[in-house]
Amino acid sequence: MADVQVTIFNVQKFSTEDGPGIRTTVFFKGCPMRCIWCHNPESQHFHPEVVWHGGRCLGDHGCIEECPSGALSAGAEGIVVDRRLCGGCARCVAFCAATALEIHGREIGVGELFDRVSRDVAFYVNSGGGVTISGGEPLAQPQGLLALLRLLHEAGIHTALDTCGIGPTEILREALTLADLVLLDIKVTDPEKHQAWTGAAFERVDAAVRLINESGKPVWVRTPVIPDYTADEELIRAVAGYVAANLPHCERHELLAFSNLCTAKYEQLGRSFALAGAPLLGVETMRRLCQAARDAGSLEARWSGPMRVSEGVH
Repeated sequence: MADVQVTIFNVQKFSTEDGPGIRTTVFFKGCPMRCIWCHNPESQHFHPEVVWHGGRCLGDHGCIEECPSGALSAGAEGIVVDRRLCGGCARCVAFCAATALEIHGREIGVGELFDRVSRDVAFYVNSGGGVTISGGEPLAQPQGLLALLRLLHEAGIHTALDTCGIGPTEILREALTLADLVLLDIKVTDPEKHQAWTGAAFERVDAAVRLINESGKPVWVRTPVIPDYTADEELIRAVAGYVAANLPHCERHELLAFSNLCTAKYEQLGRSFALAGAPLLGVETMRRLCQAARDAGSLEARWSGPMRVSEGVH
């Protein structure tokens, strides 16, 4: 198990948002969905991706010569990364003393990863916390996910699986025998909207919901609330009613307010963000949608995230 390799893009210590207590969240790279509002575009692709931070660059351009594949060049606004040529070797990142170049994603052995996250076991025990495996989508790296879950399970460390539910059925079934908590994304229940907005069929999420319910494991459902998409009372009621009917073990239903802080990430990766410039949602809007969820049967609904205090201020 320890020799299995996984690709991760972050390990976040002292996390308090991804399950109970103080936690370490491990972010696996790669996701089968392409949500229009994705807050972590660096999580989507499975391969490592180099990005350039203009505010840190000293402008000596030595990194261009360092790149063995010729993927870097000097453009009008700074360093340009040709992603067709970049193999993610990270030699340019190691060369750049100013840390203007950064790589999202690296391979690591599950044993080394376990050693790293288990160092904080005292914090987990004292706070009722543990380790959350997130992404991307951890089910998309099945052998690494199961290997890490087994090591954590055997060590008695509480584990949470943060998933959109889309992955091999047998892998999810086995993961549910090892995880202590499931953090499940349910974005929208309308099949056409789900396909259009996430690039994936809702039927696959529904199948995962039924498997998770059969496992009897506690569940925290997460629903992103996105302006012009899911920030709609009828859609939120539909999700809440679905949760109430299909996940009786749901302990929390979190409505996560849209954040536009990811715009720079898209720019660094050379991608466009469909919601660039969209305003944050207002407090009253989130309160109204949360109440709609409770009225529809999701009694544990709550809301969080950045938002405008005044509905009239953009």
